[in-house]
Amino acid sequence: MRKRTLYRAVVGATALFAAVPALAQTADGEKRFNGPYVGGSFGISVQPNDAGESIVFDRTLDGNFGDTVVTSGGANAFAPGFCNGGARGATPAGGCFNDKDDMEYFGRVGWDSQFDNNFVVGVVGEFGKSQAKDYVTGYSSTPASYQFGRSFDWNASIRGRVGYAAGGKTLFYAAGGPAYARINNSFTTTNGANSFTSNGGKHNSWGYTAGGGVEQSITRNISLGLEYMYNNYNDDDYVVRAGPGTAPATNPFLLGNAGGTDIRRSDDNFRFHSIRATAAFRF
Repeated sequence: MRKRTLYRAVVGATALFAAVPALAQTADGEKRFNGPYVGGSFGISVQPNDAGESIVFDRTLDGNFGDTVVTSGGANAFAPGFCNGGARGATPAGGCFNDKDDMEYFGRVGWDSQFDNNFVVGVVGEFGKSQAKDYVTGYSSTPASYQFGRSFDWNASIRGRVGYAAGGKTLFYAAGGPAYARINNSFTTTNGANSFTSNGGKHNSWGYTAGGGVEQSITRNISLGLEYMYNNYNDDDYVVRAGPGTAPATNPFLLGNAGGTDIRRSDDNFRFHSIRATAAFRF
């Protein structure tokens, strides 16, 4: 499903760019990609398929998330399994819904230097938001579901870019650099016996972004473009503790430690692809 979404985004963006009329070569010595500019982008965030993602447990509260939660009879309490999506009910039979691919929007400011041979180097800073949402769910034999979700409050990055201005007006470029985001984590469960507390849902996270694009100069001051960026943020801070609540001492979350069991998602990275249209005004 996500591959189809990504394919449609690429086809749609390519068609949009193809509709921009081809322009004649710039006059000798004119540099369309030189100096400061402001602009923005609008597009779609498409997530890869997180096959094999699960939730992991620290029963002894020693900081190591590699334990198996077992029942008083020694059976795996999470034998029903996991899904790399959100829960539709307390059991796997209810199914899971997919991660949510969604729109994104950013403002940007940058500076380019265009040399006499039409090679261009520059830097661009960007601030905005991707509305993508990422889920993973575990199912216990109780039965109960345990769902982790994450989304962005905002995203920011600063990228270097290098490219070539074919004919002086069509810039093909590669770009990449560090990224920073405010990630909002959430946890929901159908388990009403244990207590569940987290270390706070919002965390600032570092990552990186890399990709490339094409930018067409329409007038001396205005350019339009298409851009693809791969984005990856490290997100390993969010932990939920399953505590006693009203559960008996034989509860699986309490057998390893009377204080409870810490839970987090197995995948430390929040990844997505960006397919976007861009616009810039150059001074």
